[in-house]
Amino acid sequence: MDRRGGTDRLDAVEDGILARRAADGDERAFTVLVRRHSGYLIAFATRLLGSRADADDCVQESLIVAWRRLPELRDPDRVRAWFSTIVARKATDRLRARPPVASLDDVEPEATSPRPDEAAVASSQLDMLRTVLDELPADQRTAWLLREVSGYSYDEIAREIGVSATVVRGRLARARATVFERMQEWR
Repeated sequence: MDRRGGTDRLDAVEDGILARRAADGDERAFTVLVRRHSGYLIAFATRLLGSRADADDCVQESLIVAWRRLPELRDPDRVRAWFSTIVARKATDRLRARPPVASLDDVEPEATSPRPDEAAVASSQLDMLRTVLDELPADQRTAWLLREVSGYSYDEIAREIGVSATVVRGRLARARATVFERMQEWR
């Protein structure tokens, strides 16, 4: 056993096996997963949030959620995509909770600030989009978030989630069709 509690033997173990062990309560397996994917998750969250400090907090919160919900993971071999989905949701929550950035000195009295009714509509649209995304199958939601929120190319998404670019195109097409259909009343 090494100083890290024996995790060096787990470093060569595949994600799916580690995720299954972690779901059964193996903290060492979860530690290896976190060490293996935290760099990517922080970069992903930073891209979504625009702040490394916010990204660190977001990933930490996401990993706490992931640890608690690991028994619910349906496809342990895709644990990284599952982590990414949790991070994307947490990042979305943080973005929605952010106060407006502009100071009062920068805003002209009748400038581009939305009227209360416009702000309410925008808030309702975001709530509806969140609901639609939550109801998408996880594979479609992950592909949609990586493309539409993070701006990944089809090939980047394919590499990230371990499928072909053709599969990514299909998932995105289905996700976009669902989002388009469900968001029709807001067009």
